Amino acid sequence: MSVDSELQEMEGKLLQLLESGSDDEQILNVLEQFNTQNAMTVNFPSTKDSQTQEIIAALCQKLGEKRSARCNSECLKTIRIFSRDTVLADVLALDSTLTLLMTHAWFHQTAEESDKITTLKDEDTEVIIEAQKCLCNIIYNSKKAQHICSVNGCIEGVIQRMKTYKDANLKHDIKYFDMRLLFLLSALVPETRQRIHFELHGFSYLMEIIDLLLHDAEERKTGLTDQEVDLCCEVLKILFNLTMSLKMKSLDEEEDGHLMRLISVLRELLLCKTESNDRKEELVSHTVNLLTNVPATSYEQLLTPLTDSGADSVTKDNETEGKNMESIVVLLNFLHQRLRKVSREQDKDIQNIVEPAPHNTETKLHSKPPCSMSDNLTPILHCLCEASRNNRSIRKFCRLKVLPPMRDEVRNLPEEGDTLRNRLCQLLTSLSSSIKHLVPDFLFTLCKENVDRMIKYTGYGNCAGLLAERGLLMGGRGKMASYSSESEDSETEEYSELRPMVNPVTGRWEEERPKAIDNMSEEQKEYEAMKAVDLIHKLHEKGVIQPGCLGSDGRPTPISHILQLTENIKIAPEASSDSD
Repeated sequence: MSVDSELQEMEGKLLQLLESGSDDEQILNVLEQFNTQNAMTVNFPSTKDSQTQEIIAALCQKLGEKRSARCNSECLKTIRIFSRDTVLADVLALDSTLTLLMTHAWFHQTAEESDKITTLKDEDTEVIIEAQKCLCNIIYNSKKAQHICSVNGCIEGVIQRMKTYKDANLKHDIKYFDMRLLFLLSALVPETRQRIHFELHGFSYLMEIIDLLLHDAEERKTGLTDQEVDLCCEVLKILFNLTMSLKMKSLDEEEDGHLMRLISVLRELLLCKTESNDRKEELVSHTVNLLTNVPATSYEQLLTPLTDSGADSVTKDNETEGKNMESIVVLLNFLHQRLRKVSREQDKDIQNIVEPAPHNTETKLHSKPPCSMSDNLTPILHCLCEASRNNRSIRKFCRLKVLPPMRDEVRNLPEEGDTLRNRLCQLLTSLSSSIKHLVPDFLFTLCKENVDRMIKYTGYGNCAGLLAERGLLMGGRGKMASYSSESEDSETEEYSELRPMVNPVTGRWEEERPKAIDNMSEEQKEYEAMKAVDLIHKLHEKGVIQPGCLGSDGRPTPISHILQLTENIKIAPEASSDSD
């Protein structure tokens, strides 16, 4: 018997029991068997059959009756399994069904009713969580449900319960799926964001949740647990949705106050400890994503002045200009982690090309898809670019950490090594469009858009693309931002000794080598020059290359004939051999 026919037979048996009015025990046995066998099922081949839809209707009817918590929980599990299917999710997207699920999720809209949360029993908690999961699935898979739940009190119910999160009896999973539900609605229905943010004061309640978690961890004198990190990440994702338009408008007094408090909360998250190092990286990642939404001038709030009481706890390496830079250290360390991660993944991809890994269906089903280089690096690079460009203290500190004074490392290529500078130089010629713009932009900002300084740290070959794009191939300075006039480019003794032998194209010290033309006669030199011109001309005619020259704007301009390259060459007059 095929899997599909077995499923249809089981559905038929389940429908018969539900319609016959059998007792809870009989229904539970069949429901538990069905839920166990379909625990990993996503699509149901019989979605268009009236039998499946009749089962859903019968389950909803049972949920509307007074049944035991265990029976309700199993009915909700079955609905949750059905709701994974996009077709069945639309079948479930009815006002009556969604209201029923909201009732079982205890989404009360009045303060008096929300007080009942303190009387929850374990079996009630299980029913609430299953109802929340059903709502999450249906909203995710059905646009119709998204619209209904945006106006039927679902959002108000979640925010009302957020006021009770201080209650120790409220289980973590209830809070987590509340936040997952609010995230889905704020992400999939943009019209809800203003209402959540201002009308329902959701922005303040969300920040209070993070404050509460940080306070609890501090009282325990331990880091955030994995569950607390999960909840924090969901809250940060909602805040990201609510702040997506922050940069596009001028803020009033209330919004400015919210923003100041938000940056303060984000700073605390960057500096907090977690029980698991892996979860700390995830927490910082979501914090960085949210920082990309805030106005650039707000990055100043990540820094705190060094007071007499707190100065001793901050090492000299983590302060500059009398400000505590620990939050920036966390961001730079996170960037370094991500750069190493990207490098490992690239090495793994190359290895798989050389030696393909054996196919493993089980691993493929249960493994998360890897993030792309752009997903891993774009947020943190954007964040550090904006912070460095708009805040002198942050730029100065990042410069010292990313581009410290050069010493004997100039003997190696800029992209060789594991320092932040080395890792970033490796990506200057990346094929990713976002990365090849953000990495040089970040380094150029740290160099105060000084071309000579950029070439010193990266080599002319690595940064040629950026210079060509900005019309700076002949040197000079960028015009995108204004920087302080004081110099920060002090050279070490080691670098000063090696500097005369540094190849500006590669950015590396090289031993002096004899020139190929030193032993040539003038006729040989002329012959080799004409030979090179002829080869370039042939490549040009075949469309292999496009010769160009620098235009008036400093950017490369294509030429139509190779001889145009000689138009602006000034030949010095030969010295006269006549003597008086």
